[in-house]
Amino acid sequence: MIDRIKQKQKADDFLALHHAPTILILPNAWDVASTKIYELEGFKAIGTTSAGLGATLGYADGEKMSLTENIEVVKRIVNNTTLPVSADIESGYSTSVEGVVRAAATVLDVGAVGLNIEDRTGNPAEPLLDKVFQQDKIKAIREMSVARGINLVINARTDACLISDNIALAISDAIGRGNAYKEAGADCIFIPDTGRLDKKTIAMFVKEIDAPINIYVTSTTPTINELQDLGVSRVSFGPRPMNALLGLLRKISREWMTEGTYSLTIDTSVSYSDVNQWFKR
Repeated sequence: MIDRIKQKQKADDFLALHHAPTILILPNAWDVASTKIYELEGFKAIGTTSAGLGATLGYADGEKMSLTENIEVVKRIVNNTTLPVSADIESGYSTSVEGVVRAAATVLDVGAVGLNIEDRTGNPAEPLLDKVFQQDKIKAIREMSVARGINLVINARTDACLISDNIALAISDAIGRGNAYKEAGADCIFIPDTGRLDKKTIAMFVKEIDAPINIYVTSTTPTINELQDLGVSRVSFGPRPMNALLGLLRKISREWMTEGTYSLTIDTSVSYSDVNQWFKR
């Protein structure tokens, strides 16, 4: 059974991390084992990655796995860490406000204290949801959260800078949507991109959007210290850590096949006993 008093405190602590003088480094987990690594390395909170969760279950990204499958992994993660957990529920697994609120409620039901909610449709003809409709979703999630007495931390994601070839228009749209989502009740605005956001643009987001800003790591993203100096409140990684480990597994596999040796397997491994120790109760 979930201790709702502790859950409320975790939610308050998680929100406070978005307003702390030090940037929140939010690593993204895709299973319990990756969560334990992050916890042991001293991170203060955990976010899930829908792309990572989906891949481990055999799905491509984009709400191909079901909400039930997503939340089941979130539940396992919450039950195996003392840290606040924020769940990536993509666009909310529904085309109605009521359905999205039900999805958000399941996040609280399993003990998580935050969520990502995005405005991408998956439809190339109309790639972003109507801004007012997205506001309605956020307002309704906030109302549900307040009614339950827990400040579910809403990280409202806009994909404006992912879907447009016109970066100037994309930046303007991201700023407009960011402020609209904050007005609707979001706690943080998440602006992923394809590597086109330079320091000047990031600083503009911080200045022009009246909310903490979450930046997603790409190959061109400034360092964490530089992001902090720019005023960014939160940095996250999506499926990149999982993809990096898959890259390592590919190198390990190729060593077996081409060299017949095991050096990468041995040199990079966490010990069998350590992993077992993580899950002793």
